[in-house]
Amino acid sequence: MVPARRCPMIKVYNRKHLWATLEEAYMATAKKISPFVLIGLTCIPAWGQAGKQAPPNSVSDAPRVTTVAADAAAQPVDPKTYLIGPEDILHIEVFHDDYTTRFVNVRPDGKITLPLIGDLQAADITPERLTAQVKEALSQFENNPEVTISVAAVNSKSFSVTGKVNRSGKWSLVTPTRVYDAIVLAGGFQDFANEKNIQIVRGTQRLTFNYKDYVKGKKEAVDQNILLQNGDAVVVK
Repeated sequence: MVPARRCPMIKVYNRKHLWATLEEAYMATAKKISPFVLIGLTCIPAWGQAGKQAPPNSVSDAPRVTTVAADAAAQPVDPKTYLIGPEDILHIEVFHDDYTTRFVNVRPDGKITLPLIGDLQAADITPERLTAQVKEALSQFENNPEVTISVAAVNSKSFSVTGKVNRSGKWSLVTPTRVYDAIVLAGGFQDFANEKNIQIVRGTQRLTFNYKDYVKGKKEAVDQNILLQNGDAVVVK
């Protein structure tokens, strides 16, 4: 007998099995590419934001007075007219003398202490006058010493501005300052401030300044724009 010829086996898929096989293939492909899709979706917001510009800063809360003078504490002290007071900080500089050059505090008794010299009265005299005294005292120890004295910080004289202003605070009274100047330093008025009846509290005194009339040039208000004294408080209601 002639052996039967073996026929190659042909795998036949029915339609139901074929669709199941394709679905498995799609799922496998999706699993491979899904991480890349997620990465792309994550980057989309960043790409979109990169093309946008930041919104401009809001100016709705800008102060009513935009021009503000320099802080009085930063103004230079006139060595010929300023009177040194307790708690002021002085810088004593002696040329080629690092031992004597230093910052010193004016004590409550109005004196300072320096090496070789000892105690010196500093309060109620000008930096120029104190420079001459220090130079004279150092002349006993060295020939023709070069001395420079400056006021590093004014702590003995100040005034304050409070109430309905844009920047309440305390300022050093370094140079002659009037009520109008103090209001400018405080950044001007807030809304609904009483600009006609500004109070200057000076000890037991209560002085008045009419800002509205002052800017109109009325004489009475111009006279009210007085020079502030140490310890004065300008109150805007």
